[in-house]
Amino acid sequence: MKPDIPVHLAPTDAVMRQAVAPVICYPVDGLARPDLAPFQAARAGWRRVSETLVPPREARCFDVPAGHFFRITSVEGPQVGDLNLWAAGDLSERFFSGKTRALHGTHLSSGDRMWSCLPYLRPMALITDDSLDWYGFDAFGGSVHDVIGTRCDPYTHNLLGGGQYHHCCHSNLSRALADRFGLPLHAAEFAVHDVLNVFMCTGFTRDTGQYFMKASPVRPGDYLEFFAEIDLVGGLSACPGGDCSTLHSSDQAACHPLLLEVFAPLALPLGWAAPLANGYNRSHGR
Repeated sequence: MKPDIPVHLAPTDAVMRQAVAPVICYPVDGLARPDLAPFQAARAGWRRVSETLVPPREARCFDVPAGHFFRITSVEGPQVGDLNLWAAGDLSERFFSGKTRALHGTHLSSGDRMWSCLPYLRPMALITDDSLDWYGFDAFGGSVHDVIGTRCDPYTHNLLGGGQYHHCCHSNLSRALADRFGLPLHAAEFAVHDVLNVFMCTGFTRDTGQYFMKASPVRPGDYLEFFAEIDLVGGLSACPGGDCSTLHSSDQAACHPLLLEVFAPLALPLGWAAPLANGYNRSHGR
């Protein structure tokens, strides 16, 4: 973080330099904002084809065919979840939280897409409904469903406080993915990646710029809903921080399960087509 007292004196034109207006890094004017109406219409008469109850401080994997919806719901008490996504046929294509953040901002909601990593860079899932969209940004600059945090992990836990804690979301997702594909745990761990922090309320402090968390506004019945744009394998961890109001990666926080449901629509949303991998030719100038 920046020092409280700078070592170097400000130049004479410091005020002018600081007053330079910002420029958006990735203008998305050419990236069509999806029309959610066909997706909302496609929910009529949909059929639930699977459900997975993710236990507290554990993770589970789930499968979603392209053209299906999936929904994460709080069912017993305030609880945040860490979400990973992979292309069903290729674990090397995974959710790219950094590029998703660059395109859509720090916190996601309805109409935002979850993009896959390079060299694929295509939509993996579209957020079609968010029961917490009313929250917006609070007075602290906090909001829900962030793509700025990574995921709680045992390495940072060990670095900052010592000990061997095994129910961080990184470990939870590693075990779940190993079980889903019959992989050695160390191989599965390399496929685990930065997450969408579902229901988590986060931001950056205005004075130090540090990542903060606060009690999630999520309550039983709240949900975040997605449409799978490609065949997906997902991993969802019910974070050991519970609602992340005070503790992170701890057996002391009150934790609750999360419900994951997959729905098959009667018909695909009008006008929707599965996205192709990115069109860049990968020559890199050679």
